Amino acid sequence: MKRYWLIVSGTLLLFLLLFLLVEALRVPILTDPSSLLNRGGVVAALVGVGLLVADVLLPVPSSLVMVAHGALFGVWLGTLLSLLGSVGAALFGFALGRRGSVWLDKLISPSERARADGLLTRWGALAIVLTRPIPLLAETVMLMAGASPMSWRQALLAAAAGSLPPALLYALTGAIAASFENGALMFGFILLVTGAFWWLSRFLERRPANARKP
Repeated sequence: MKRYWLIVSGTLLLFLLLFLLVEALRVPILTDPSSLLNRGGVVAALVGVGLLVADVLLPVPSSLVMVAHGALFGVWLGTLLSLLGSVGAALFGFALGRRGSVWLDKLISPSERARADGLLTRWGALAIVLTRPIPLLAETVMLMAGASPMSWRQALLAAAAGSLPPALLYALTGAIAASFENGALMFGFILLVTGAFWWLSRFLERRPANARKP
């Protein structure tokens, strides 16, 4: 599966290069969208959700957007807006992966594709849940999941499960105090929650089959 992992690495590198390019160009709406978000109301909601969806292809400061949602709209509405944007981004990436699956077939052998599909069928949903809060990895995983046999329903549920904790916690941060220190602390807590999800999944996977029966 060397070629498959090379494609995964190349995709991750492409996202990193896009991030560095935008940082070098200093595109205002991508580096600091606060001027639009601070307007509040429907405009801020649409801009925030749109930026989160565009995060698939462009390096958007998603944590800043989610914190702004919490500061402008409160915990629950801010969480909902961030969840819509994050899940929308995930499904957009999944759709791009679906379109690119034909190219993937041309780049790797049928045996490599079968092994990759087997891995994604077993672990793809968990990978989506665990990587949603992690920049670059989240987009890469969604693209590769879209190129696999995973269903849209599985992708939607996994994306929602992985996007809800950061959406809620960042909205809570914004509602309390939208400062960098609090945002950084909340990001660390999100990673802790992600690790807990991973540990729980491994624990359930290792349990004997009869122990998992009701």
